[in-house]
Amino acid sequence: MDKKKRAGRIALFTCAALAFLIASLCTGGGGEHESIQEVMQDAVLHTSAQIGFFGLEVNPGLISAFTVTGVLVLAALVLRVFVIPRFQLIPGRVQLLLEQAVGLFDGLAKTNSPHRNGFLGAYIFAAGTYIFVGTLFELFGVQAVTTAGHSVSLPAPLSDINGAIAMGFLSYGVILAGGIAANGLRGAGKTLKDFSLPISMSFRLFGALLSGALVTELVYYYIQLSFVLPVVVGVLFTLLHALIQAYVLTMLTSVFYGEVTEPSEKSKHSAAKKAAAH
Repeated sequence: MDKKKRAGRIALFTCAALAFLIASLCTGGGGEHESIQEVMQDAVLHTSAQIGFFGLEVNPGLISAFTVTGVLVLAALVLRVFVIPRFQLIPGRVQLLLEQAVGLFDGLAKTNSPHRNGFLGAYIFAAGTYIFVGTLFELFGVQAVTTAGHSVSLPAPLSDINGAIAMGFLSYGVILAGGIAANGLRGAGKTLKDFSLPISMSFRLFGALLSGALVTELVYYYIQLSFVLPVVVGVLFTLLHALIQAYVLTMLTSVFYGEVTEPSEKSKHSAAKKAAAH
């Protein structure tokens, strides 16, 4: 009986797949109203998909950023009030997941910045979580209405160039502040020497996250490819970029932070003399 049911399901899925394939091959060009260049340009610049926000016309990425930030702040409050006070010596699933996530970023901070890593661990945990959750946000397909009256799906916050630049310069500011706190003007000089770092961070984030959006837009544009395939492509690209970009930015931030906060030779020598005197 089980074999018959299994064979029936396989036959049903096969028929459905063949039906989608035949439909995609028999369908015409799709009746697109925009050229592929216009579709790509709008995906990057959002020129025709502005959203009203308190009387202003803003990019959909800003609405996504506010939404993701609100969700993360609410989740942090819920965890702090209802979950963390109930932590036990033998952790449950939620406690184990949180401890593993915190331990991952804390270990990354201590490995790359052994001298000053308290604030660094907290920052890269927050930044990595924001990048990961913000990238996965576009999978939910949250809809918004543009000023022209059209419905659009909100993108990942960092697929907007403004969001990527803000994240890159914020990370650079954390590195600069750590260098000043650890080594004063010398630390500031070491940080400012790598003046191209915030630009490279910003465009690395923007380019990586935007590539997945453009590939998905390209697949959707041609109706012959718009059956089943966009789901696979979108999910794979989104998950891959969420993991890779969260790791890359946090790793770069912790490495450069560790370099600019490393004590100078004079500080090391004086610390060694004090230790020997004691």
